Amino acid sequence: MAYKLLFVCLGNICRSPSAENIMNYLIKEANLKDKIICDSAGTSGYHIGAAPDRRMSAAAAKRGIKLQGKSRKLQPSDLVNFDLILAMDRENYRDILYLDREGKYDKKVVLMCNFAKNYPEKEVPDPYYGGQEGFDKVIDLLLDSCEGLLEHITSSEAYQSQK
Repeated sequence: MAYKLLFVCLGNICRSPSAENIMNYLIKEANLKDKIICDSAGTSGYHIGAAPDRRMSAAAAKRGIKLQGKSRKLQPSDLVNFDLILAMDRENYRDILYLDREGKYDKKVVLMCNFAKNYPEKEVPDPYYGGQEGFDKVIDLLLDSCEGLLEHITSSEAYQSQK
């Protein structure tokens, strides 16, 4: 049984699909494709069915990563179906927990930047209304966080018990 990760931001066109695709890239490089599955979602339904933002795709392409997927809205069933849910910022974190009225899944929800090793940021900033440098910074922050996340997962008891 594969370990399942869900990356969550507001619209699911910038940060969370980038994290999903970066993580898939790292998983493939580590030869763990059958062991870890990734998906992404947004807390809003603003962009349902849309591809990743072209500016974010350009920033990822500079690092050899192709962004794929279509935006979808976070569902209450996601709390049940995923082993770890990664919020890009505190507002996303609160919105995810809002779906968990009984507090059954709060231990599954964490901030993405908790896994960053080389950046002091506590949240992944939303680059949507800024310039290209913001998209580049988010890709670098997510690369660092995803590397830390992959290390965390492969050494965790939950992952080891699913092998």
